[in-house]
Amino acid sequence: MAIATPSLSLPLPAGTRAPSFQLAVTPEQSLTLESCAGSPVVLVFYPADFSPVCGDELALFNEVLPELQRHGARVFGVSVDSVWCHLAFARERGLRFPLLADFHPKGEMSRRYHAWREGEGVSERALYVLDGDGVIVWGHVSPPDVNPGVDGVLDALEKLSARAASREARS
Repeated sequence: MAIATPSLSLPLPAGTRAPSFQLAVTPEQSLTLESCAGSPVVLVFYPADFSPVCGDELALFNEVLPELQRHGARVFGVSVDSVWCHLAFARERGLRFPLLADFHPKGEMSRRYHAWREGEGVSERALYVLDGDGVIVWGHVSPPDVNPGVDGVLDALEKLSARAASREARS
């Protein structure tokens, strides 16, 4: 007997204005998409803190963080875990970028970004790169048990940087 596996969500297409959000980073601090205006944004949606693939994926983003920042990008992890769980996970893994708690209402941001697994009640493993105007330039959804790596994100950021350099050269 074959076991049915849920199909993956399709990411929001490039050229779409990214849905706005306001999510907790700490118990006292939240972050909005609007507060990131002017900088590229990398959103790393993942199912759960303290799970093996998620830990490896976020460790990889942590490792290449200087390269992402070289492109001016701000990086944020997003899952439905609580702020307290995020703080413990980030401390244990030595993460140097914020984790956003899509905790209450549970999964609201994930749903808006087409990164929600209804059957499991967790975020998809999805990646988005937004330009400084809050427009999606690249998105990707992976199976939950597959670490998508950072190559697609780096490629999208390099294209954004090249586009900005070309605009500056024409000015």
